[in-house]
Amino acid sequence: MATIHLDAKPDDYAPLVLMPGDPLRAKFVAESYLDDVRQVSSVRNMLGFTGSYNGHPVSVQGSGMGIPSMQIYATELIKDFGAKKIVRIGSCGALLDDVSLGDVIIAMTAGTDSQVNRRRLHGHDFPPAASWDLLRSVVNQAEIVGAPHRVGPIFTSDFFYEPDDSGLFALLERYGFLAVEMEAAGLYGVAAEYGVEALVVATVSDHIKHHEAMSAEERQTTFHNMIAVVLDALCPSN
Repeated sequence: MATIHLDAKPDDYAPLVLMPGDPLRAKFVAESYLDDVRQVSSVRNMLGFTGSYNGHPVSVQGSGMGIPSMQIYATELIKDFGAKKIVRIGSCGALLDDVSLGDVIIAMTAGTDSQVNRRRLHGHDFPPAASWDLLRSVVNQAEIVGAPHRVGPIFTSDFFYEPDDSGLFALLERYGFLAVEMEAAGLYGVAAEYGVEALVVATVSDHIKHHEAMSAEERQTTFHNMIAVVLDALCPSN
């Protein structure tokens, strides 16, 4: 049945859900890559769609920006609509010198300045991590097609506009964080809480240290490469 944030029917979502932040990007992905697409939710214009890829059922649901929004939609997809695998598909800002614009970042784990996962473990450290099976499948596909990619930790920030990094980015670089984004730690925490699989795959759209950013055309091309890798990895042709 419909929830507060998703006005879908019980069987409207597939077990595999891709989650871009932008609802219009969800619409673009669904209409560009899936067959037999239908819109299944539109509450607050946070659009959701279901179709198929290579005969496999797939849903695409906008998540909004930040941990709270991601947690709301991921929780309802899992608890009320039976989602078993959730893959965030989005963008991130690179931190390391050897990470380039257009690289696909496959997040093995996610640090954060948020307290959400400490809340889950009664104040103790919590290591939010990706599903090994999902990660391995996407990495293998990236290697097969030769897509530039990196695997490792990323940092989920509550701030898009950091008020005072006080050396934070240099510290993250020192400890090997590949990039910064705003949702991964929240998604991985929800997945662990409910015992489902999750993965974050993000294209480097800008470089924080080098002050570089992709053009709109470059974003479109690299985003396509990322989506193709994820869908071919998780929905192989027979």
